[in-house]
Amino acid sequence: MSVDREELKRMIDQIPEQDALEVYDFIEYLNMKRKKDTINEMEVEYLAKDEGLIRQVQKSCEDRRNGRIYSKGQGLEYFRKSFEES
Repeated sequence: MSVDREELKRMIDQIPEQDALEVYDFIEYLNMKRKKDTINEMEVEYLAKDEGLIRQVQKSCEDRRNGRIYSKGQGLEYFRKSFEES
C-alpha cells in the first residue's frame, strides 16, 4: 500500500490541534514499536549464538525431563542456606 505523503501532510494541517497531538502520539508509538521489534530480533539473534546459554537451556530441559525441578520454596531455601554458609 502506497501513501501520498503530501496528502497526509495536508490532512494533518487541516485537523484540530488536539487531534494533531493524538496523531503525533500515534506516530511516536509506531516508531517505538518498530525500535522494540528490531531490538527483540537482534536479541534473539545474539542469544541464538550464545553457546553457554544454549547449553544451560538444554541442561534445564534435561533436568525437567528427569524430574530434577524444585518448587519456589525449595529454591529459596537453597539460596538461604548457600548465603548462610558463605
